[in-house]
Amino acid sequence: MEAVSPWKRTEPRVSQLSIHVVTWNVASAAPPLDLNGLLQLNNQNLKLDMYVIGLQEMNSGIMSLLSDTAFEDPWSSFFMDVLSSLSFVKVSSVRMQGLLLLVFAKLQHLPFIQILSTKSTPTGLFGYWGNKGGVNICLKLYGYYVSIINCHLPPHMDNNDQRLEHFDRILEMQNFEGHDIPNILDHDLILWFGDMNFRIEDLGLHSVRESIKYRSYSTLWEKDQLTIAKRHDPLLRQFQEGPLLFPPTYKFDKNSNNYDTSEKKRKPAWTDRILWRLKQQPQDSSHTPSLPAPNFSLSLRSYVSHMMYSISDHKPVTGTFDLELKPLVSAPLITLMPEGLWTMEKDVLISYSLTPGFLNSPWDWIGLYKVGLRHINDYVSYVWVGDNQISFSVGLNQVYMDISDIPETEDQFLLCYYSNSLHSVVGISKPFKIWPRSLFGEDLLDEAQPQF
Repeated sequence: MEAVSPWKRTEPRVSQLSIHVVTWNVASAAPPLDLNGLLQLNNQNLKLDMYVIGLQEMNSGIMSLLSDTAFEDPWSSFFMDVLSSLSFVKVSSVRMQGLLLLVFAKLQHLPFIQILSTKSTPTGLFGYWGNKGGVNICLKLYGYYVSIINCHLPPHMDNNDQRLEHFDRILEMQNFEGHDIPNILDHDLILWFGDMNFRIEDLGLHSVRESIKYRSYSTLWEKDQLTIAKRHDPLLRQFQEGPLLFPPTYKFDKNSNNYDTSEKKRKPAWTDRILWRLKQQPQDSSHTPSLPAPNFSLSLRSYVSHMMYSISDHKPVTGTFDLELKPLVSAPLITLMPEGLWTMEKDVLISYSLTPGFLNSPWDWIGLYKVGLRHINDYVSYVWVGDNQISFSVGLNQVYMDISDIPETEDQFLLCYYSNSLHSVVGISKPFKIWPRSLFGEDLLDEAQPQF
C-alpha cells in the first residue's frame, strides 16, 4: 500500500496555500449567472487551494429557510456546481438566518483539514435574534488551528459603539467548552470578515463623493470608524487589514454603479471588510515585539472590490492570501485503495491502513464517489467499516462493498474514508475505473477478483 499511496511520507517542508476570501451582502438577491470574476476563475496564474465565502442578508423568509433546510440554498448550490468542476469540495458550512459561511478546499487537502466546531452567535434583538451576529467555523489545517468568522454588525452612523460591543461579544462567545480546542485568541490564524457596517465620520455627503470621484481615499481613511477604533482598542489593533485602494462598497442603487440616489442619499462607506490576526508569540521582555508563530505566516496578495456586480446595494470584496506553513501533519491518517480489479459483476474489496495512534470507530465509513464530488454527502455508495469488515491485521484492514450498491457507469471514481469522531475525511484513494465484465475474458476476471 505504501507504493500506491498518493502521499509520500517524507519530512514536511514549508508549503504555500493560496486562500481566496469573499464577503458580500447580497441583499436577498439570487446568485447572478456569472461569478467568474468574483472567484478569480479567469486568472490563469492564480493557483488557489481554498475558498472561504461569507454572505450576508441572504433571503431568510420562512419559506426560504424551510426550503433551504431540506435542500441546499441557491448560493451554496451555485458555488458547489462551479467549484466542483475544478476539484474543489465543500468542507464545511454554517448558516444563521441571512448569514452563510462556506469553506471549500482542493480535494488533495481534505485529509489534512479537520472540522472542530461550527458556531452561531446571534446579537440582534437583545442578543437572541440572528439577523445580526456572527457564524464561525473552527478547523485544523495541517495541524494548525484556524478560526473563520463571517459577521453582520449593526448599521447606521450613530451605532458605532454598538458595533464595537458586538465585535467583542462575538469574539467572547467563541469558547469551545467540552472540546479540546484552545481559546480563539490562541488560534494560529483568525480570518474575520463581513458587513461590519463601519461608516465615515464628520465629512458630509458632498465631501465624501468628491473624494471618491478623485480617488482621494486617504482623506476618507482618516475618518473611517474602524480605522479610528483600531487606534484605541489594543485587541482590535491586533487584526490586520489590507489598504483600502478601492471605492467604498456601500451604498449603491441596485442594478447600477451609482451611489444612493434615493431621498435619504446615504453616505458611501467601506462597510464590507476582511481582517486577519496571526497568533502572537509570548514576549521575552517588554522591549521585544510580539511575532507570529514560526513556520506559519500569512501575506495578502490582493484586496479589491468587484464593481461589475450590481444585484445588491453592496459591492463584494475579496482578499487573496498566501499562507506559508510547515505542516504539523504530513501524512493522511488513512491510506486506502481498491483491491484487485473492480468490475460490475462481483462484490469488491477495499484495503486500508491506519496511521499508528489513530483510533478508528465502527461508525467510520468509506464512501464511493464519482470524481468531481461537490461535498462529502455526494457519495454514490458507502460501507460501514465495522459492518463490512472482512479481515484485519496490524496496519491493514479490508472491507467489502456489495456489487448491487455500485452504479453501472464507466465514470472515474475514488474512495474517501470518513472519521465519525473527527467529523472529517481522513483518507482519499487515487482515482480508478469500474470496468464492465464484457471487456475481459472470464479466466482473467476470475484471477483478478478477490474471493470472499
